[in-house]
Amino acid sequence: SEMETLILGWYVLVATDSPFLVGVLGALRFSGTLTAPIVGVIADRMSRKVMLLVLRAGAGLSAVALLLLAAFDLLEPWHVFVIAAIGGFFRPADNVIRQALIADTVPRDMLMNASGLARTTQDTARIVGALLGAVLLSRLGLGWAYLGVTFFYAASVLLGLGISSIKPDVAFKHVNPVTDLKDGVRYMMKSPVIKPIMFLAFLVNLTAFPLTNGLLPVVARDVYGSDENGLARMVAVFAVGALAGSLAMAALVTSRRPERFMMFAMVTWYVLLILFAGTNSNSVGLPLLALIGASISFSMISMSVVLMTFTSFEMRGRVMGVRMLAVYGLPVGLVAGGWLIERYGVQAAITGYAVGGLICAGLAVARWPSLLTGFARPERG
Repeated sequence: SEMETLILGWYVLVATDSPFLVGVLGALRFSGTLTAPIVGVIADRMSRKVMLLVLRAGAGLSAVALLLLAAFDLLEPWHVFVIAAIGGFFRPADNVIRQALIADTVPRDMLMNASGLARTTQDTARIVGALLGAVLLSRLGLGWAYLGVTFFYAASVLLGLGISSIKPDVAFKHVNPVTDLKDGVRYMMKSPVIKPIMFLAFLVNLTAFPLTNGLLPVVARDVYGSDENGLARMVAVFAVGALAGSLAMAALVTSRRPERFMMFAMVTWYVLLILFAGTNSNSVGLPLLALIGASISFSMISMSVVLMTFTSFEMRGRVMGVRMLAVYGLPVGLVAGGWLIERYGVQAAITGYAVGGLICAGLAVARWPSLLTGFARPERG
């Protein structure tokens, strides 16, 4: 999907010359966010492996549709938006299932390391996808580039066949799914941990992620004067930083106080965004992008570990499903960010987002001091 993101983002920017529409395209990639809680309920009632395979096959079919349009020279920008919306249904659900599978298969005290290791695959895919996508797009055109996207979707389905899956309790499957969802929401509302984490997840999706999860093509062209290869270089450098952060989390960091580490990494992320917004030099901007990537890995892995640590096994699918609702901040942030860039410029938009995020993070700590002092540890079962 990282390869797909670069190809489509650049195509829309060149075809429409509109940062706002690039933001809309990015938002459509998360069109299925509102269905994530239902996916979480289903994930607690049936094989998560089967669900993951179905979701990835569906995403692959949407890629095939765009490939055929491009191959017969029928592709227009509106086709991209429609197919992005269809493919966007699968993306949040895929994230829900993957996180639940991680928590299913490793002991609690190894979640930080396992989550870091799992994220390295995403970061590695971003590096390879960006570079390969740019080469194919610039040298062979969109059709051949999308043939590569389709191939990788097919490979992900085949690799998914090797996943081992813990089957849910048979008796549990007969519970009303609406009751399941209500129980999950009630469980989260009673938790002193999940509410602040959900707020912070929404905050970073709204104010921090838009730069690297949709608006980077605009920055590459309008600030750095780059083509698709320059954009690929920026994405790859960002992903190398994220990969380094993920590897560090997998190999070095323990999960004694992941909430405190999460807050430190989040503040660092916002500060780096402010610094990045103030430069148009590759020699400064690219290292900052790498550091931003590392801080994202530190923040998001820690956040997932907090949620998985404080969530019981039978509630994980539902909690991760509702957690994905926080991702709805990202499409809002992308659309608003595209509009702000058209009106005020890249520097003002990114700086405004980062400063607002820092202020809200400070308010969150004032409201929930345990984000720094630490939550009470759950009993081991």
